[in-house]
Amino acid sequence: MNTPSFTDQAIELGKRAKAAARRLAALSSEEKNRALNLMADRLEAQGAFLIEENRQDLESAKKAGITGAILDRITLDPGRVQAMAKGLRDVAILPDPVREMVKMWRRPNGLQVGRMRIPLGVIAIIYEARPNVTADAAALCLKSGNAVILRGGSEAHRSNHAIGKVLQSACAETRVPSEAVQVVQSKDRALVHELLQLESYIDLIIPRGGEELIRAVVANSKVPVIKHYKGVCHVYVDSDAALEMAERICMNAKVQRPSVCNAMETLLVHETIAPKFLPSMIAKLQAAGVEIRGCEKTRALGSGIKGAKEEDWSAEYLDLILAVRVVKDLDDAIAHIERYGSEHTESIITTNYQKSREFIDRVNSSAVMVNASTRFNDGGELGLGAEIGISTSKIHAFGPMGLEELTTTKFVVLGDGQIRE
Repeated sequence: MNTPSFTDQAIELGKRAKAAARRLAALSSEEKNRALNLMADRLEAQGAFLIEENRQDLESAKKAGITGAILDRITLDPGRVQAMAKGLRDVAILPDPVREMVKMWRRPNGLQVGRMRIPLGVIAIIYEARPNVTADAAALCLKSGNAVILRGGSEAHRSNHAIGKVLQSACAETRVPSEAVQVVQSKDRALVHELLQLESYIDLIIPRGGEELIRAVVANSKVPVIKHYKGVCHVYVDSDAALEMAERICMNAKVQRPSVCNAMETLLVHETIAPKFLPSMIAKLQAAGVEIRGCEKTRALGSGIKGAKEEDWSAEYLDLILAVRVVKDLDDAIAHIERYGSEHTESIITTNYQKSREFIDRVNSSAVMVNASTRFNDGGELGLGAEIGISTSKIHAFGPMGLEELTTTKFVVLGDGQIRE
């Protein structure tokens, strides 16, 4: 029997997802929540199976030379299986955005006009490393009424497939169609390319991973893509900053988890406060293992500081490395952010209300913080319950994408016989 071409495989995935999306959109919140809770139960019950499949992924990864942080992201253990199950239950208790009437008004002719939230339809998510994304993404898409096609990285192929199998089997016991959650079985990138061409079946592509992956998806997709290439996040310590608070925030923004997109990559400090603030701040960062790459004024205020090169100002290190620059004033700090930033997350540390308002008004990143760590740009931390990713695209969604961002709105018009003159 001939193996279907990648084009045929992709079209079949798309057809099944589109048919499932139509059925899923009609389900009640109670029916979707029942499926989510059952999926959580099944993940826990099948924990040993998931961990065994994951063990084989880990063995293959080690043979391929994968080590360190990436290996850790691939790993499943009982605690992480429990966390996946908890994530599903957490999504089940979130308010359902589907059918919400977000606005309604009456026209002079008596027509009532409203906007109602509806699912996007079919979402394809292309991601790397972490197999927990399989469950998280499936949960968010299902709750928002969208069918999902999941294509994880080859390094966690068995784990992703196993999780998908468990989720589908749970769906089959409910009114949620099992095809609402499909995991791509082929490791071949040619199939991904074919999925990116399916504008008749897929409504949105969400890539999650490194800049190389995201740029490749954007360059080859005929389907709209939600993206963020990188997170070059800044903290600006103003001349009116409370220094103790500034130190706590900067340490948290850089050191708490340096490998994520909302970690601080560049620290900007007002020149009048730099001599008092930077020597202690740099020493504390270095004691935590952070390599400092600074401008000439920064290097004069501490020891063991490497000279920052032009490329450091736009670098997303995702590591214990920090670029530091002394700036003249708020205007200089904002100009630096505009030139080198990625419109992800920026924070100002100041006790001056006018400066904080100006920073909020002029900085156009997906999240702008005042006296808070950049690490708070996260769907869970901002009260969305969960997120499918952070978008730095301004069209459709900007910032963390929760359930509402996985919907759109349609107009609903209620009349009693009106005709247009």
